[in-house]
Amino acid sequence: MNINMKLPKYSIGVGDRFAHQAEAQLRACVLAADAGVDVIPVWNKSNREHLIIGSEPSSTRRAADAAVRALGWKRPYFVDADHINLKSYERFLGPCDFFTIDVADKIGQKSDPMQIKDFLDRHPELMGDLAIPRIAEPFQIDRAFAEKTAAQYLAAVQHAGEIYRALVREKGEGNFVAEISMDETDRPQTPPELLIILAAISDEQIPIQTIAPKFTGRFNKGVDYVGDVPQFAKEFRDDLATICYAIERYDLPDNLKLSVHSGSDKFSIYPALKAGMMEFDAGVHLKTGGTTWLEELIGLAEAGDHGLALAKEVYADAFAHADELCAPYATVIDIRPAELPSPGAVDEWRSEQFVSALRHEEGNSSYNPHFRQLLHVGFKVAAKMGARYTDALEQHAEVIGRNVTENLFERHIRPVFLA
Repeated sequence: MNINMKLPKYSIGVGDRFAHQAEAQLRACVLAADAGVDVIPVWNKSNREHLIIGSEPSSTRRAADAAVRALGWKRPYFVDADHINLKSYERFLGPCDFFTIDVADKIGQKSDPMQIKDFLDRHPELMGDLAIPRIAEPFQIDRAFAEKTAAQYLAAVQHAGEIYRALVREKGEGNFVAEISMDETDRPQTPPELLIILAAISDEQIPIQTIAPKFTGRFNKGVDYVGDVPQFAKEFRDDLATICYAIERYDLPDNLKLSVHSGSDKFSIYPALKAGMMEFDAGVHLKTGGTTWLEELIGLAEAGDHGLALAKEVYADAFAHADELCAPYATVIDIRPAELPSPGAVDEWRSEQFVSALRHEEGNSSYNPHFRQLLHVGFKVAAKMGARYTDALEQHAEVIGRNVTENLFERHIRPVFLA
């Protein structure tokens, strides 16, 4: 498949809930370039986040463009319409050139049995003992397994095709980067299932440049990976081999790469990402890296006085409305209420206590992942503050920006992308 707008090898999704940190985020990519590696920023913000904040996709584009101008960035960059579907894509058409097509809610939806039969008849090569280069054991795929996999995923891929063609009608073919996301579901996709999915994507003529499967383990928001790290490493490596094979077999874009969603702060699996990328000379899209919203709170707390008071207020309100805030993110957070400090206790904290509890440093005995996860989903509290919050971001821009850049570069870009 031919594509005009091409996503480079290494890219990082950077969320910026309140559109104030684009320059600080881009500085991290500048540091990577200075170190000899191009890591391309992709500013992402979902329709749900825009609705909560009360913002428009055009604000993300303006912030990204302004940062690029300010820092003289000459490399590519993108603005991602994150997790769009047929109901939400239209508002992103103008500002965005990267579209994450989310079909997780279509996984498991029944397909026409004749369409499943036609798919299997088109792809007899998927069945049998299938040797994939650089995977030790052949995939053993009988017709029953292929039929079960097609029944699980074919409708979702066909829906992705419907969304992709709607985008093409509006933006023109080759004028945007397409990603398919299947990560927000209960069950991981195995490498043999991924191969069948990629064959179906090829049938739909979707020139995807990244795919976000559901991996083994939990990818909770803003905290480390929870699961079997060696199993993840094997699965990630085998997925890379599967993609290499599928690119050749199904004429998919030669830059197709894995996207690791909720990839921020998954420090324990970063060595596995790095090892797989080096072995296969492969790219990866790390999304979202850096949890910028939490770095804003850390910066406010570090600033002390008014900034610290505002950070404490955000926590107190989040604590009071925890059930409401956590409900939409139930599958990607694990918070033990008993481990949350009371707002009264937090109100007595000094700056360094708040920062130590929130900053993700596993070796720090004061670090509290439950406190961190609640604040991660608590951005709605800051959104309700409106100008009170954004004025504080501007007042303390220097200390916040330093935290944003350092966190993104040192904790995310360096371990994943740099030698």
